[in-house]
Amino acid sequence: MALHFIADDASGAGEGDTISLTGTEAHHASSVRRVRVGERVTLTDGRGTWLDGEVTEAQPKRVDVRISAREQREAPRRRILLAQALAKGDRDELAVQAATELGVDGILPWQAARSISRWQGPKAEKGRQRWATIVREAAKQAHRAWIPVVEPVSTTAELAARSADARIVVLDPWTDARLSALDTDDDRDVVLVVGPEGGIEPEELAALDEAGATRARLGESVLRTSTAGPAAIALLNARLGRW
Repeated sequence: MALHFIADDASGAGEGDTISLTGTEAHHASSVRRVRVGERVTLTDGRGTWLDGEVTEAQPKRVDVRISAREQREAPRRRILLAQALAKGDRDELAVQAATELGVDGILPWQAARSISRWQGPKAEKGRQRWATIVREAAKQAHRAWIPVVEPVSTTAELAARSADARIVVLDPWTDARLSALDTDDDRDVVLVVGPEGGIEPEELAALDEAGATRARLGESVLRTSTAGPAAIALLNARLGRW
């Protein structure tokens, strides 16, 4: 399998053109992955453009790739979005990384009532950017043509408002309904809501219920916030015919 890299200017390139990787992407290609002249690689802009090419120059600060083929890959018709509660340590980041590798289409950081981590003021944008970096690297590792967008941190009310055009599924280990039995005839986007370590407050559950959310469990065990979302995404990929 060819090595895969992200080129933000790939959208305008076609067969015969040359794309230059610079900055951190060039360093990653030349010094970390050690690409060589003549090696076949693939490139994406993260928005569906997919390029095949050959390395013609490999320097620490610039890697040139001559394009041999181009295609445009469509985004999934029905998206899976992960509303991941902020969590202590790196548990939320682990969830975001694994979810991206498994094919999630968007990330919604959620400031839940029981979230120990608080994204407030300048920290909110700094946290979003850190998650976006994690998503970018995970998407590159997984050879994805579409890089999920990390949206600004959401409140519970803002999550509930998404029910107007998406199906909200709250992972709740105490409900009887199983995610494996979820009705998949609804063609709206699916928003998976994962709570923090301490769980979701009853008032938050009530607000989401009132907005029409569905509660579902994964199985008999109670999963960590770092594993619940990725596990649910894997199951939904199979249910929706994406795997």
